[in-house]
Amino acid sequence: MPHRILLCRTLHPAGMAVLAERGDLDIVALHDPPVEQFHQNLSSADAVLCWLERVDRAALAAAPRLKVVSRYGVGFDTVDIPACTERDIPVMVVNGANDLSVAEHAMMLMLAVARRALDNDRLVKEGGWWAKTGPGMVDLAGRSVLVVGYGRIGSRVANYCRAFQMRVMVMDPGFHPARIAADGFIPIRDLHTGLAEADVVTLHCPLSPATHHLMDATAFAALKPGAILVNTARGPVVEEAALVAALRSGRLQGVGLDVLEVEPSTAANPLYALPNVVVSPHNAASTEEGLARMARQAARNILDVLDGKRDPAFMVNGEIAR
Repeated sequence: MPHRILLCRTLHPAGMAVLAERGDLDIVALHDPPVEQFHQNLSSADAVLCWLERVDRAALAAAPRLKVVSRYGVGFDTVDIPACTERDIPVMVVNGANDLSVAEHAMMLMLAVARRALDNDRLVKEGGWWAKTGPGMVDLAGRSVLVVGYGRIGSRVANYCRAFQMRVMVMDPGFHPARIAADGFIPIRDLHTGLAEADVVTLHCPLSPATHHLMDATAFAALKPGAILVNTARGPVVEEAALVAALRSGRLQGVGLDVLEVEPSTAANPLYALPNVVVSPHNAASTEEGLARMARQAARNILDVLDGKRDPAFMVNGEIAR
């Protein structure tokens, strides 16, 4: 009997090529399915490759045959990890596949805000030339940056910032300060201490109870006036109402966002009416190369688990690896 694999969106051809090498698969492809359709198709699935679909207890209850949850990315806040672990279902992510793309995107947002790229583009296209009002552009070189989160993405960003001749501070309680210092960066243990020194803050931490609204009104009050914020982590790491207030008050010079508290967003989002706000639609990892890397790994993760090979390097709930 073939393994039934549920794809929740069209998979990049690089991933489909991995699956096509097998003759024992029954692939069901949906496109951004509503919850009822998602659950209905889970009922006969041995594996699911999901994007932002919620794999919660209700979804698992609808999936009696499910053997693996594969994420097209490295985040897993849409998956109920304890519930999957109770069912002995590995939750797989594509560690290492998208860190380069997201790190480059973070630098793009940082530069776009610092150099007022969208404002200048709009000015010229509307027939203008030199802006007469508003804050000017700034160099990154010589400025202090606080990198929050020192995993695969954050460590890349730290090195990119060093290449821009920035003073790089790093905060991540998962890494010993001596390790951060050995890499040539300044370890920061207290968020507010780092915020007070930072000209730029770039977020690369996972979403968890500890990081939910990490950047709240108190954090923005501690932030060095005129700083730039970049978020390519998860939207709820930043309290959006506090962010809007910080921009309106001038506390922040600008912000670059790939993620928002509510996705997809609407045109009514108050951020969009403010100057020097650069937003992308949660696609930092979606370069052609990044999509191909993620697709190949996500497909391989499924096949490995179905073949009885659980690689803890790509498992969120590695405690059930065997």
